[in-house]
Amino acid sequence: MIARNITPKILEDLSFFPAVAIVGARQVGKTTLARSLQKKIQKESIYLDLESEEDAYRLENAESYLLQHLDKCVVIDEIQRMPRLFPLLRSLIDRKREPARFLLLGSASPELVKGSSESLAGRIAYTELCPVHLLEIQEQVSMQMHWLRGGFPVPLLAPNQTLSTRWQSNFIQTFVERDLRFLGQNISEQTLTKLLRMLVSAHSNLLNISDLSRSLDISQPAVSRYLDILEGSFVIQRLMPYFQNIGKRLVKTPKLYIRDSGLFHNLARIYDFDNLSGHLLVGASWEGYVVEQIREIAYPDSEMYFYRTQNGAEADLVLIRPDGTKWCIEIKYSNSPVLSKGFFQSCEDLKPEKRFVIVPTTESFVRNDGIQVCNLAFFLNQVLSV
Repeated sequence: MIARNITPKILEDLSFFPAVAIVGARQVGKTTLARSLQKKIQKESIYLDLESEEDAYRLENAESYLLQHLDKCVVIDEIQRMPRLFPLLRSLIDRKREPARFLLLGSASPELVKGSSESLAGRIAYTELCPVHLLEIQEQVSMQMHWLRGGFPVPLLAPNQTLSTRWQSNFIQTFVERDLRFLGQNISEQTLTKLLRMLVSAHSNLLNISDLSRSLDISQPAVSRYLDILEGSFVIQRLMPYFQNIGKRLVKTPKLYIRDSGLFHNLARIYDFDNLSGHLLVGASWEGYVVEQIREIAYPDSEMYFYRTQNGAEADLVLIRPDGTKWCIEIKYSNSPVLSKGFFQSCEDLKPEKRFVIVPTTESFVRNDGIQVCNLAFFLNQVLSV
């Protein structure tokens, strides 16, 4: 088992909240983490998997069954399959309010599962389990392999690249053909598959819904709904632009990223590192990978944006730290990065306390103009985590 960095936070939540939810993409490791948590919480627990017909049958008369286990922590996996449980869980919690009554695992965000957040408001703590982070696996695999294969545990640790690629392909197919149906999403499998392929070109770029609408021959509201579903299923992430009253004409369209680099590479048909390093999409891939690694550590304590003006000023990432300080970050797939005029202009506009350029492997150093150049591992270990 890979030790997950969010384990202490979840244990702290279980010591206080009646219900704790771990959400995240399918196959990201939620069940494995929950099984390990069962051994650490200070009460007896039972585990129910709603993908199991036997366990789902036990909850046909859910109130009667759960009342028999009032003194236990009830772990319910794939909770989004049975959203009718949320009002009942609220009622049971209110009858006996104590920590660690329920540990809920879900493959969809609360916003996508109708009624989940409203029913348990004030009674539940949500934590997202992201794909395995570089800092969680750096002793076992190289950064290159982690970037290529992504953070889903099975393909990341597969014995060879062929099996890793096959797992990714099967995951995408299963997600499109089966998983969204259980969320009650009546969408075209063919259209969604085509959209996923098109998002490869949109990755790390400004989101253009009208272009996607024309290419897919569906309405812009339909495209927006599809994107909401993909974001609520933890497949994509939209990075919002930074707004500040600085008298500039700012770009107000979000940037889009396919969150897991392994899924991105599979959709782009990039199957080995040599192919990746020479590919036209290598810069976009590197940017998306770095943004996701930073997000997994920084969120929710820090805010993340990008900055761009109509006049060409641009910063790949603007990080607002918990103490209010502002960092401007440029992401370059080069160990000898050349900074554009746009980055210097963005720093002049935003006046950040710190400026960074993140590259693959070079040693960290500070340029004459005060900008720190550092590799990703150094930035995550020595800068961001401090």
